[in-house]
Amino acid sequence: MALTGDAIITRPFSAQRDAGFLNLIELTRAPDAAFTNLELTLHDYETYPRVEAGGIHLRAPPIIARELVWAGFRLVSFANNHTMDWGVEGMRLTRRHARDAGLVVAGVGESLREARSARFLDTANGRVALIAAAATLKTEARAGDSLGDMPTRPGLSPLRFTTENVVTRAGLSALRTVATDLGKTLPQAERVTFLGQTFVLGERPGRQTTPHPQDLEQIAAAVRSGRELSDLTIMSIHDHENGATRDVPAQFLSTFARAMIDAGADAVVGHGPHVLRGIEIYEGKPIFYSLGNFVFEPETVERLPLDDYEAIGADPANGVAGLNDVRYDNDRRGFPARRKVWESVVVVARWRDRNVHSIELHPISLGFGKPRTIRGRPALADQELGRKIIEDLRRLSAPFGTRIEYRGGIGVVVLESASAQEQ
Repeated sequence: MALTGDAIITRPFSAQRDAGFLNLIELTRAPDAAFTNLELTLHDYETYPRVEAGGIHLRAPPIIARELVWAGFRLVSFANNHTMDWGVEGMRLTRRHARDAGLVVAGVGESLREARSARFLDTANGRVALIAAAATLKTEARAGDSLGDMPTRPGLSPLRFTTENVVTRAGLSALRTVATDLGKTLPQAERVTFLGQTFVLGERPGRQTTPHPQDLEQIAAAVRSGRELSDLTIMSIHDHENGATRDVPAQFLSTFARAMIDAGADAVVGHGPHVLRGIEIYEGKPIFYSLGNFVFEPETVERLPLDDYEAIGADPANGVAGLNDVRYDNDRRGFPARRKVWESVVVVARWRDRNVHSIELHPISLGFGKPRTIRGRPALADQELGRKIIEDLRRLSAPFGTRIEYRGGIGVVVLESASAQEQ
């Protein structure tokens, strides 16, 4: 099975003849199944945008769904911070276009129960279950169930979490001083809430995050149910939150991912921060904390609503290109200036009887520094860049006890037991 990260595809790519791109597509076509996170909406502007998006309002023409199928993809998550950029109707149109093209779409629905539920793909070598959720989202994007006396709420499958800021005794004292200056009084306690944040006394300053127990159990139940009806179960999770740095997962994500393996998932596939994160082998099952970007083309959306221009002070008369110039300061800041955003991997993993047999990491380049009309489209990385990408991933995975070796131009995860045969 091929596993990839975020797909923000705003330009059809099936006409491309670049060898590096076509060789990559052979990788995603060859396995029984390929997965990606569809991080935009698909429609022809039949509906209006929501006031606030998950960044800018991401949209692509419906034909993009067929482009994904052309590239070998059949499984997509649509639970992410851009799911509701164009409201409920945009979500519905996207799911309809994706399904009509032959994609299996997980993570959204007309109710919370539907959004939580596993979706299935039947292949020649077995049945795959996909469950998807998002931890980074606007509150109103959450799907909801009903008590029977009103309609359910369409949306995505959420994973909520709580955040506590750990401060020293001196820090807590400073907070009380600030509160007093603002006319507030904080209790003499080791846990206080101030300006919408929770602060707790501790020896080492930092942040600690915990998954919402009800969400955790509901998603675990979906994993257990999906496992009963499949030969391979994949859990997809989208989040932007991080630990000490952007390429380190937050504490709640590790807790969640391990709980999903305990519930029966054969792999957890993370995405969202637009950079690679480490790989953990937990109870013999892989957790990919982030597979970075697979396709990254937010700069070539066809149109953007007035809200996006106003949000960053760009002149609508200058169009999308002008907005990009302002947003990224002519490529001197933001995504265009961050090399690691444009470096990633495609995972090719093989299972038999739910035992992972091999995990290959194929390094890809998304064209850092190239013109907007080119960058964002992936291709297999050259040897020098490929070795660097695998070395970066090896370093990020080492804290989890995962060994990665560079062999023949790709990364190989060293598994304790690789006795199972290839699926």
